[in-house]
Amino acid sequence: MARLDTLPAPPAANAEPRRKGVPADPQKFAVDVRASRIDGRGAFAAEAMPARRKIGEIRGESVSVREARRRAKTMERIMIVEVSHTRAIDASGSTDPLRFTNHSCQPNAVLRIRQGRVEFYAMRDIAVGEEITVNYGETHHEGKLRCRCGAPGCVGAI
Repeated sequence: MARLDTLPAPPAANAEPRRKGVPADPQKFAVDVRASRIDGRGAFAAEAMPARRKIGEIRGESVSVREARRRAKTMERIMIVEVSHTRAIDASGSTDPLRFTNHSCQPNAVLRIRQGRVEFYAMRDIAVGEEITVNYGETHHEGKLRCRCGAPGCVGAI
């Protein structure tokens, strides 16, 4: 029988410990941020993502919807998601790559609000290098912002 002190350490013991008070990385799959043909920068799959799997989340500052709408008027790039009738997440200061997810009229992912968290799920298999997109649905733009997704059947406005 091997002595306890001669057995290799379990893998977890070799891993970098998480600092107390620092949340775990919410990304389930690797995502890159780079130039997008849709708009500005986009979130791209750095590994294959199977359908119906959680891709990850965006985190940010929890603010009132009133404050979120005030901020949105002053931002060039809006990274705010309303999570309820009264609260919103401002991800403009976040490091989560999914904050760069662009809109498409034929998205490959869906954004879901779960217990105040903004989560992204693959609607179909997403290939490496493919841009991750969601349908923004109703926005504060009220259909006045031109859609640049280029998808067949694009509605033309967000």
